[in-house]
Amino acid sequence: MDEDLLSELLAPLRLHGVFHSRWSAHAPWGVAGERENCALLHYVQEGECTVELPEVPEPIRLRAGDLVVFPHGAAHRLADRPGGPTVPLASMLPRREPGAVRTVEIDGPGAITTMLCGGLHYDGAAAAPLYQALPQVLVLDRELLERQPLLSGTLDMLAREWATGEPGAALVALRAFELAFVLALRVALSDLDTPVLHALRHQGISRALLAVHTRFAEQWTLESLAGEAGLSRSAFAAGFRELVGETPMRHLTARRMQEAARLLKESALPHSRIAERVGYRSGVGFHLAFRQWCGQTPGEYRRSGGTRRVER
Repeated sequence: MDEDLLSELLAPLRLHGVFHSRWSAHAPWGVAGERENCALLHYVQEGECTVELPEVPEPIRLRAGDLVVFPHGAAHRLADRPGGPTVPLASMLPRREPGAVRTVEIDGPGAITTMLCGGLHYDGAAAAPLYQALPQVLVLDRELLERQPLLSGTLDMLAREWATGEPGAALVALRAFELAFVLALRVALSDLDTPVLHALRHQGISRALLAVHTRFAEQWTLESLAGEAGLSRSAFAAGFRELVGETPMRHLTARRMQEAARLLKESALPHSRIAERVGYRSGVGFHLAFRQWCGQTPGEYRRSGGTRRVER
């Protein structure tokens, strides 16, 4: 896999805060969390638990030393066993503001599970289209983590010093969770088995993806992207759609619109200049593409402060 492509996938996330908590739960217990606008990590220090998601048919069993990552903050259920009763997460942790630290203890007669949990807040508009195509959940088991000393060492450090109260603790926690998150995604992209991860490891498709993510202002066509990948037009189109989940040109448009949204939010450039910067020769074409992608015109998006109405 091209390391530059990995950097392009991860660098724009712009993590800006982390809420983290330590859980000590005696069975029986169960907690149900709604979807959150952040990435989530759960690291099991002691004991076992299950994770259930509406989109995943079978429960995921976690044991001590396992890490589970939810890149998009998917709604899920954590419990000592599948199918048991749960309480809403909001009733136990009603406020989960970035920078805050909490301890949760659940009494019961059964075995104990200890977990470190983190919610990493990032700019969703800045997330690369390929990041948005990542699975709802990534599981890194203990054996995999043991082969990654930097990641496992960072998690162990967080588990030991998660609430020291020392000066600068909030910034240290953010940077440590950021490191753990990026390292976990790097391991997942290298070792786990899903279509979008195959795309990153595919020699031809990854070259085209790197071109889309770094040279999006060029006048790409399906034929020229296929040439970048070293594949025939038909083989490239079919392979890209199978691995990435959308057509090459739709993915290119999403990358262009992502950059346009960033410029509308962070700069005072006129719309015509932004259109040129993201590869549009026609201001009308840019206006129509942005409205279809965002649900707002470029002007409406800029006036709203960069809040999208429609997620695609």
